[in-house]
Amino acid sequence: MENEDESTEVCSCCSGKHKERDEKEFKDLMNRLKRIEGQVRGVQNMLENNVYCTDILIQVTAINSALNSFNKVLLGNHLKTCVAENIRNGNNEIIDELMNTLQKLMK
Repeated sequence: MENEDESTEVCSCCSGKHKERDEKEFKDLMNRLKRIEGQVRGVQNMLENNVYCTDILIQVTAINSALNSFNKVLLGNHLKTCVAENIRNGNNEIIDELMNTLQKLMK
């Protein structure tokens, strides 16, 4: 039995598909996530320091906004690259995948 390459393993929440991102897109998305990570750590710190509830709630709202912004950028990139390329290649199933994704994002 051959050992599976760790890079090909798929988590249970993923489709198993992969996307090569250019350096600019990758850096932009990664920077956004690192800022969000820092915001979450800040909220953890606030909780540990017994900061007043509404102050924490406002910071959580900022995190939600940052995550929504991340999703908008990622979705825009997805439409311009993955979706457009699949449609050009005659794979209209991508439209159903996109609709399912949008339904999940709008919950």
